[in-house]
Amino acid sequence: MTFLPADLYARIEESMPIACVDFVPVREVDGRREIGLILRDSPHGRVWCHLGGRIQRGETIAVAIRRHCVDTLGLEPVLPLNPQPAYVYEWFPPSVAPMDGTVFGDDPRKHAIGLSFTIALEGDPQPQEEALDFAFFATDGLPDDLWPGCRVLFERMGLG
Repeated sequence: MTFLPADLYARIEESMPIACVDFVPVREVDGRREIGLILRDSPHGRVWCHLGGRIQRGETIAVAIRRHCVDTLGLEPVLPLNPQPAYVYEWFPPSVAPMDGTVFGDDPRKHAIGLSFTIALEGDPQPQEEALDFAFFATDGLPDDLWPGCRVLFERMGLG
């Protein structure tokens, strides 16, 4: 894998959608479903959100999820060889956001196509890099300070 210089990557983000994996750790506690979220600094301030990021050239979807999970939580996700998304969600900056009723999330940095997955974790997550914290929340008790669009994404994934 090679990384692009920051100025070139910024031009690409301004020119085309970026393919990303978005994922939500899920667990059952006392018969209740809980979802894992990270706390991070963002263009929207300090917010809770799902995990994920872009897919690099040459990476499979499973490898991209694993890389982001290890980088952010310090542990491997439990995944099948060819995971399939629970939902495909788009993120738009306000300047190019659709006005036709399309449901989307707000990302002022880029237009992203998020292949959205639920995953299981084995082990104790250790938030690192962009993750300031990690916590599991009952689906009916999500924090108010969510990244704009996450609540809709979770509902569309069947987690709301």
